Amino acid sequence: MKRRLSVENRMLIEQLLRLNYKLKDIAYYVDSTSSTVSREIKNRRITGKGDFKECNKTKRFPYVCNGCSIKTYCRKKKYYYNYIKAQKNYFKDKIKNKNQPISHIFNNIKDEFPRSIQTFYNYVHKGYFSSINDEMLPRAYSYKPRKRTNEKPTIRFDNVIRYGRTLKDMNKYIEIHPNSNIVEMDTVIGKFEDRKCIMTLYFRNSKLMLMFLIDKYKPDSVSNVFKKLRKQLGSELFKKLFEVILTDNGWEFSKPEDIEFDQLTGEKQINVFYCEPYWQKGRIERNHEFIRYIIPKGITFDKLTNENIIDMMNNINSVSRKSLNFHTPFELFNNIYGNTITKKLHLVPIKKDEVNLSYKLLIK
Repeated sequence: MKRRLSVENRMLIEQLLRLNYKLKDIAYYVDSTSSTVSREIKNRRITGKGDFKECNKTKRFPYVCNGCSIKTYCRKKKYYYNYIKAQKNYFKDKIKNKNQPISHIFNNIKDEFPRSIQTFYNYVHKGYFSSINDEMLPRAYSYKPRKRTNEKPTIRFDNVIRYGRTLKDMNKYIEIHPNSNIVEMDTVIGKFEDRKCIMTLYFRNSKLMLMFLIDKYKPDSVSNVFKKLRKQLGSELFKKLFEVILTDNGWEFSKPEDIEFDQLTGEKQINVFYCEPYWQKGRIERNHEFIRYIIPKGITFDKLTNENIIDMMNNINSVSRKSLNFHTPFELFNNIYGNTITKKLHLVPIKKDEVNLSYKLLIK
């Protein structure tokens, strides 16, 4: 039996209500349960004309006046079930206040929306869905150039720590070790004057992103994250996950030895490399867009907690990706590495209907 009703099911419900079918018979014909049909009618009915109190018939099944023989003359408050309005309200309830990406929304409702994703994009662009707008379409609007009133401290290109750690050096390493796991590392800043920022680690093989709240421009804060990861995962799993790390020249990444070496044994476990233009690690930059869905630019990160960061991380990793055949990064990462590692990294899947990429996620 179906738990979700399609637009065809709703059309049939409206017709059967008009013919005064019993609840169990309607449920049988739409291949669903009586409770599902009852909730559908009651929750998605619309109010009609009427000046007086409600009719007793609308307090129990059928809850509506579709099949009533005296509805034309009755002056009591009326309710009707309309499949078009019900379908629109269904879409609206699915995405209400969750700020989900368009591709994720389409994957979640494609069984009830018998059209292609391009048609769905066109409907959004034309304003057919009041809860979705053009700004939720990936790259459907142009970006304004960023005004740089302040510059973040960076590692100079002639700094000695970059020797043997450039992108060319990484490519040579990958030629020798072609199966190496590559992880991109970066930070996301709220307000320039903030003391906190979000450090991200993006796994190219699954598009999963780990997130950590750290002190801005503090190399020791980055080192502490990797110390905790070593302790949580153990040396072997740590080396397997983070064999190659590609990052930018931000000052917070200016102590690569603290990341590469185990401070207790002195063993070099992973390799840190520095890119030059940001597009050389463009995957993680694009993935940061999901963070901006939740916290737009210009909002402080200083009030965030570690619990907020974990909630954001798990919701972002539960967004269906078209490039992953509409699977989620969590699903792919879990298939590769298993439940043991996901639990150690505080990774939890979020149900499709419950994925929330709005600021309300942080309000508890």
